[in-house]
Amino acid sequence: MNAMLASDLPLPRIGRGKVRDIYAVGDDRVLLLTTDRISAFDVVMAETIPMKGAVLTQISAWWFNKLEGVVPHHMISADADKIIREVPDLKNHRAEILGRAMLCRRTKVFPIECVIRGYISGSAWKEYAASGTLAGEKLAPGLTESAKLEPAIFSPATKAETGHDENISVARVREIVGDAVAHELESMARTVYALGEKVARAQGIVIADTNSNSAATKTAASS
Repeated sequence: MNAMLASDLPLPRIGRGKVRDIYAVGDDRVLLLTTDRISAFDVVMAETIPMKGAVLTQISAWWFNKLEGVVPHHMISADADKIIREVPDLKNHRAEILGRAMLCRRTKVFPIECVIRGYISGSAWKEYAASGTLAGEKLAPGLTESAKLEPAIFSPATKAETGHDENISVARVREIVGDAVAHELESMARTVYALGEKVARAQGIVIADTNSNSAATKTAASS
């Protein structure tokens, strides 16, 4: 079982994240290739976990397929043979992209991480325990750690290029992206969480919170 620390495909590489390598496919698409790099606390380790990238990609693809027709998303395909038909230059690189590559529409990305919290845990609990707030906004008194939030809370964060993301208020999101886009991002984030929570609960899994990078949808982009 081979591990991939970095990829080298015959496409223009336009970015390299902590785990993913990003390639341009013309002007309107990108190829996201998930390596087996490990990242923790903003540090990329020298070690790898074999096939970690394939597992992450296929989990994401499963969820994007579930969201088809629910909210617009960027994924075109995570199937290696379909990707090769779309991008013939990858014909001789099937083994490298198998399972771990996703062909996507190129979108505008807003600098917001959309977080929906259905339970108060993690960094949200830490702030609440100290001050009774979340991103500076007061919550109901008397909550206990991991208590269910009714309704779920939209708790956005900055999407930092480096370092840790920072929790921000909804008002701050409106200042950054405008009222219309802020409303669209919150609406889509709530829709995604509601579906995910329902699907997972049927399998005995509780999703405490969910977050996503804010790639523009067709609707948001036109706002």
